Amino acid sequence: MAARPHWLFGDQLGPHFTDPRHGGPEEDAPLVMIEAESVLARRRFHRAKAHLVLSAMRHRAAELGDRVTYVRARTYREGLERAVPRGRVTVFPPTSRRAAGLVAALGRVDVLPERGHLVTREEFADWAGEHDGRLRMEDFYHRVRRGLGLLMDDGGPLGGTWNLDRENREPPPSGREALDLRAPWRPREDAVDDEVRHDLDRWEREGRVSFVGRDGPRGFPATRREALSALRHFVRHRLAAFGPYEDAMLAADPVMSHSRLSPALNLGLLHPRECLRRAEAALRSGDAPLNSVEGFVRQIAGWREYVWHLYWYFGEEYRGSNALRHREPLPEWFAELDADAVTARCLSTVLAQVRDTGWTHHIPRLMVLGSRALQDGWDPAAVTDWFHRCFVDGYDWVMLPNVVGMSQYADGGRMTTKPYTSGGAYIDRMSDLCGGCAYRPGDRTGDRACPYTAGYWAFIHRHRDRLAHNPRTARAARGLDRLTDLPETLDGVRARGTSAP
Repeated sequence: MAARPHWLFGDQLGPHFTDPRHGGPEEDAPLVMIEAESVLARRRFHRAKAHLVLSAMRHRAAELGDRVTYVRARTYREGLERAVPRGRVTVFPPTSRRAAGLVAALGRVDVLPERGHLVTREEFADWAGEHDGRLRMEDFYHRVRRGLGLLMDDGGPLGGTWNLDRENREPPPSGREALDLRAPWRPREDAVDDEVRHDLDRWEREGRVSFVGRDGPRGFPATRREALSALRHFVRHRLAAFGPYEDAMLAADPVMSHSRLSPALNLGLLHPRECLRRAEAALRSGDAPLNSVEGFVRQIAGWREYVWHLYWYFGEEYRGSNALRHREPLPEWFAELDADAVTARCLSTVLAQVRDTGWTHHIPRLMVLGSRALQDGWDPAAVTDWFHRCFVDGYDWVMLPNVVGMSQYADGGRMTTKPYTSGGAYIDRMSDLCGGCAYRPGDRTGDRACPYTAGYWAFIHRHRDRLAHNPRTARAARGLDRLTDLPETLDGVRARGTSAP
């Protein structure tokens, strides 16, 4: 009996989704890939993101050759009807609720056990039940490390502690414009990329799609071979320096020592386990210190895995969370990535990075972009949508918990214990972005008042009652009483309104 056709989504591109030796479908199963125009048409994605996804899908189809039927259609439903007019097909679980709902509605798709993560949803639910709903990433991280035997020694954490964050919060080296490291890995574009760019140009001219951002040379892996090269390059040349400066920012060095592997992981080109094992091997061989390896492991086995499971565990109602009742729409300058309209050097620099590449690392996302949205009270659903569309590694499962819970505190503390925002002093300490800025990080009022410093105190004032009852923010709430210029600070924030700071 012939094997049933197997449908591959565009973020299921690695061997663990196609090779039976790695848990893929049956060896002789014909494969189906569908390039659905409706996905790009319903939102204004970043042009570089659209390019990367289509390039990765078309590269994978070329590698699979005659085994795959590659269909370009208006919708997934239409594409599946053309590829497999009748009979049942299999698929691995889609990574968004919208796609999962489509698969269920089609009625002829059998969903196989999930692939591509470290812990199953059932295992996560059991862990959550054991903790009586008090979900904290640190506890989950310990569970994953134990389960995988990762960075463990005689049943305990290697080095005697689970968390080396205190060693990984160094400001950037003084007087340096960039870290003294080998340049980040970069791909070489090919004929597939040329075809993708030609198609995207044509679709834009015809009014079928609309994008934000710029489509410069592709900066991220689109094939398994490229992804492995990027992983090897990071482990060999950049991992050792990752830990100390993972929270630091430099205007001329947007990558710092970060791996930039999240797009390849989220496309399914890499499995998180292989990234973890290579990092651990670098530690065991003496090529990287424990604090750097633990910091990298925490990002993947901790935050990435935790976010994936929270997306499914919290349920669809989580999308509407708005505990702080923030309703302001995104200002046009932010929605359009208009970095040139922004005076604040930190925000202008980071927004330009997003505009030009569709990527920036986690601290600019949280403490510059997300903090601006939180301080100004922007609608968390709109902020989530923006991050989803404008980042090359942005997917619904990635951005919903990260933005609603971590960045905007819209869930009221279900994911994190406090809102993550700060005044200009934090940005000044952790970057060189305040140098040469028109604003002064220590000023709350006047022409040179830092929008982050003034905005921080306006946020604390607006939510004083809530923050005063949170042990992690009570001190900040009490600090309002020491501000003799609070009225002037609030007046300045109100006067700025939605104007670019």
